[in-house]
Amino acid sequence: MQALRKHILITGASAGIGAELARQFAHRGRSLALCARRLPALEELRAELPGRVLVKQLDVTDPDAVFAVFREFADELGRLDRVIVNAGIARGGPIGTGGHQANRETVETNVLGALAQCEAAMEIFRRQNSGHLVVVSSMAALRGLPGSVTTYAATKAALSSLAEGIRVDVVGTPIKVTTILPGYIRSDMNPEPGRLIAETVPAVRSMVAAIEREPRAAYVPPWPWRVLAPVLRHLPARALKKAT
Repeated sequence: MQALRKHILITGASAGIGAELARQFAHRGRSLALCARRLPALEELRAELPGRVLVKQLDVTDPDAVFAVFREFADELGRLDRVIVNAGIARGGPIGTGGHQANRETVETNVLGALAQCEAAMEIFRRQNSGHLVVVSSMAALRGLPGSVTTYAATKAALSSLAEGIRVDVVGTPIKVTTILPGYIRSDMNPEPGRLIAETVPAVRSMVAAIEREPRAAYVPPWPWRVLAPVLRHLPARALKKAT
């Protein structure tokens, strides 16, 4: 049985999946450290949550701010037991069609921002000799995807690889690393209804259950994404383009 991870930091917690993660962990009795760019939204969320909840404004593309905020949270809570690297965006356009700025912003947030978060979290965990790093990747990490999600998929593949490398580096230690690969979950990124889009609350419930188990990786919700993962990996390019 895994040790109770009492003090949990969640980035990108002002809305969507991050906010729902905060709600569900708060109702499990955890102390929370929540950060995002929109401080008023974080303060509104804090007002509805039980227990101890700290909030700070953070733009994850500012690495100095990432290190400072993570260290402040660790000092204020006494330690950090789990860090959930959730902040991310999905802007962009097909490569070569004038969407470079949006594609670049997605890389800066999802790759460079995630790198800073992982560095800051692991600095704390190495000092404590314990902790659980959780990176929220995506099913899109499994395969290069066309159109407006080409860059997004590439950033999530980079994030999954980063998490795997950290995991190998600390294998056999009290530090654990989990990669979460969500399918389509209703959020700011996926606001429209669709056949494969899961509702936020039950989907995040499955995400929380997976995080608590602390596996190497988990597809969420398990159905249908655990079944579709090998299909996505091996689908011919023409079929993949039609499907997406």
